[in-house]
Amino acid sequence: MEDSAAVAGLLWDRWMPVGVRKLMAKALPRGESDARALAVWLAGVHDIGKATPAFACQVDQLADAMRDRGLEMRSARAMGPDRRVAPHGLAGQVLLGEWLEEAHGWASAWTGQFTVAVGGHHGAPPEHGQIKTIYEHEELLRTPGPSNPLWRQVQTELLDACAERFGVRERLGPWRTVKLPQPVQVLLTALVIVSDWIASNPDLFPYFPDGTSRSAQERLAAAWSGLDLPEPWRAEEPVHSAQELFASRFALPAGATVRPVQVAAVELARELQAPGLMIVEAPMGEGKTEAALAVAEIFAARSGAGGVFFALPTMATGNAMFPRLLDWLDRLPGVAGSRHSVHLAHSKAALNEDFAGLMARAGRVAAVDVDGPVPSSRQEPSHQRYAGAELVAHAWLRGRKRAMLASFVVGTIDQLLFAGLKSRHLALRHLAVAGKVVVIDEVHAYDTYMSVYLDRVLSWLGAYRVPVVVLSATLPASRRGDLVEAYAGRADAVAAEPAAAPDAYPLLTAVAPVGVPLVRHPQASARSTTVQVERLADDVGALVGRLENELADGGCALVIRNTVKRVLETARALRDAFGAEHVTVAHSCFVDLDRADKDRTLLRLFGPPKQPGDRPGGRHIVVASQVAEQSLDVDFDLLVSDLCPVDLLLQRMGRLHRHRRGYAQNGRPERLRNARCLLTGTDWTADVPAPVRGSVAVYGLHALLRSAAVLLPHLDGESGLPVKLPADISPLVQSAYGQRPMGPAHWQGALQQALEQFERHRYDQAERAAVFRLGNVGKPGRPLFGWVAAGVGDTDDTPTGRAQVRDSRDSLEVVVVQRRGDGSLATLPWLKPDSKQRQRGGIELPQDATPTRFAARTAASCGLRLPLQFSGETMDRAIDELERLYLPSWQGKDSPWLSDQLILTLDEDCHTHLAGFLLRYSPSDGLEVTRDADD
Repeated sequence: MEDSAAVAGLLWDRWMPVGVRKLMAKALPRGESDARALAVWLAGVHDIGKATPAFACQVDQLADAMRDRGLEMRSARAMGPDRRVAPHGLAGQVLLGEWLEEAHGWASAWTGQFTVAVGGHHGAPPEHGQIKTIYEHEELLRTPGPSNPLWRQVQTELLDACAERFGVRERLGPWRTVKLPQPVQVLLTALVIVSDWIASNPDLFPYFPDGTSRSAQERLAAAWSGLDLPEPWRAEEPVHSAQELFASRFALPAGATVRPVQVAAVELARELQAPGLMIVEAPMGEGKTEAALAVAEIFAARSGAGGVFFALPTMATGNAMFPRLLDWLDRLPGVAGSRHSVHLAHSKAALNEDFAGLMARAGRVAAVDVDGPVPSSRQEPSHQRYAGAELVAHAWLRGRKRAMLASFVVGTIDQLLFAGLKSRHLALRHLAVAGKVVVIDEVHAYDTYMSVYLDRVLSWLGAYRVPVVVLSATLPASRRGDLVEAYAGRADAVAAEPAAAPDAYPLLTAVAPVGVPLVRHPQASARSTTVQVERLADDVGALVGRLENELADGGCALVIRNTVKRVLETARALRDAFGAEHVTVAHSCFVDLDRADKDRTLLRLFGPPKQPGDRPGGRHIVVASQVAEQSLDVDFDLLVSDLCPVDLLLQRMGRLHRHRRGYAQNGRPERLRNARCLLTGTDWTADVPAPVRGSVAVYGLHALLRSAAVLLPHLDGESGLPVKLPADISPLVQSAYGQRPMGPAHWQGALQQALEQFERHRYDQAERAAVFRLGNVGKPGRPLFGWVAAGVGDTDDTPTGRAQVRDSRDSLEVVVVQRRGDGSLATLPWLKPDSKQRQRGGIELPQDATPTRFAARTAASCGLRLPLQFSGETMDRAIDELERLYLPSWQGKDSPWLSDQLILTLDEDCHTHLAGFLLRYSPSDGLEVTRDADD
């Protein structure tokens, strides 16, 4: 009890961000001194429920010693399953509540808001039914009969001693009338959990009798030094102009000027009465990421946030963002030259080389002799890449439920959405985000199902006073309003929003919690692109002929298909026509290492014109799926795209003439100096456009028809109106997602039918998402009882966990290796060396022994998510077949990289059969799945 209380005090003083402490302090009469005392006291009494017969009976030797002193109890066997009615957390909550009522005159209705931190310290606040049941089994709390008064006396003396020892006896009277806001109850619970976990770690606090030679203070000092938690970021508000701020934080090239959107974001962050929500809508390439980090610095300084969480839609975009965050941290005052914790939060983070390097620098967690030399296992900070700041992936903060507690985190959006999912130890996720500035990128990419969770999370973030920056190319006005309303906690927040032109763009919207929105409409940068859009028949022959004509003098074309199947079919036809060396494929069905290599290749060949020699000199075609929409800074001369929702089509157009190549684009082939987009993937000759089946399955018919309708005035190339970027972005999006009828009269029947189907689908998504969604923030003083009732239990960043916050069917992830002709297994033969030039291709993997760490990590880096053909009933069959290869030395506990992984073996031709399908894999085309003719 004393260890937990002491740890809580140190966590409060040295680890809790200032903003979290301020929020908790505001709820109590004496502010921070009361809040600290309350946290320490609750951590100290959290295990009082162990002083009950239901708990003490478990170890016969100890129980006998207590019986010898008059504390009678039945044996654990005699109690039977009834013991489960009184877990020690719930028992402690009841005992503490009774003590507050009987010894200090508290009303029973007021105790729960305080005692729930004790009841919920194992991850789930008790439910009302559980509380009622334990009161019906008082014998589990105190044995009936002569020893009952003695049990009560022991419990009372322990609680009296804790109140005296932890300095709250005189404060219990003033606290009787306090109404703790539910966010404060959550934070207190989380602090108790963290304190308990640290104090229960025998490497830090050795069990009796080890360590008894030390005093309590020496024991605490040794443990805290051994834990060595980095302190939170204490941001300093920058006083520079926007130009000076960006130049110092992002190393702008000489002569570069900050863009208007970035200036406006900094000014608006400074203008807000208090840090809150800022939504930045601006074209691709306007520097929204840098603007978000600049605003985060200002918000953190003003709010007391102790870190930043940057949420992105995919693991690939998270990996791309992580080194950018590290570069920013190296230049950030208050971080550079100091020690802070960082984390990459997704299921394959350990395979990221930047993050792996940080993990290698973190020592193990163990108590140390504070007067002795530092053990050699505690490594000196590396001075190779990040010399400006000592950034570590702290060992204690790498646990599955603790990772988000690091100060600076890049992760997938799932990590944030989990904060809205009723699950065990949810309080820890709330503590993790409550102390940070949260940045949410590509928010337009999230469907109704995910938005149900996101809106609820935003409502809690507003209650915690967490600053949030939302980034998007553009948003429908209705969706923007939903975000503002969720965060501000006011149904009239949108109505109070100052009027802006319906299609104002770029657009910045900001609101403080319970505040009135502010709107700014900065100019776009001077860069603009005019895109001619025209129909193209959905016929491979027509595509080949058109590209033959357009690329006659060379040039780089991007063809985006909406399904992997169409990508591969198109690539085959184009290779037949242009030669394999002139066609590149990119989609999501590559093993992790190949996917990363593919991204690097695309950036090298088609990225910004820093190295013009890398760009193909002749003609080249990239055939890609939606992976080309997000984050990659690639630039093409010509775009061919399947019909898709208009906001995504505009994202795709952002890859067209993205950079200036010579005066008036004269660095491009003459035919391709005017930007053009050929729109295909639908039957344009039908009375109403008929998108291909795969596109309808991905996006729904309603979104596709509305997209076609708003694009009608722009179709037919030179005879239609060009799309002007960025000027037309907001008008097109607002029209496509608005309520006004669009398209010709003879389309209206099909549009209405598609709308009705869409509304049913959206309603179904919202209903299913609401099943496990966290409730609204309750009134101050209402205990958190039942906060995660009827939830999902434990959750984490696994396919099953992600499926709980995304509307996706379960999918299989496998590790891909090759079986040679002699039956041996090896890593894929074409893999390139790692950053240390260690060979990764063709490493032999012993089947009767644990692979070396490097070999196992290389194999694990060839993870692959199988497509949806392997979901549902087919998944069960696939798992059965994959489990026929079981290698205990790999998939057991001896190899952390391969433990519990399913292994997919390819033959020497890189083929295999699985669940009635033929799978072919190549480093150029990735995975191709076809029906097995023999099945």
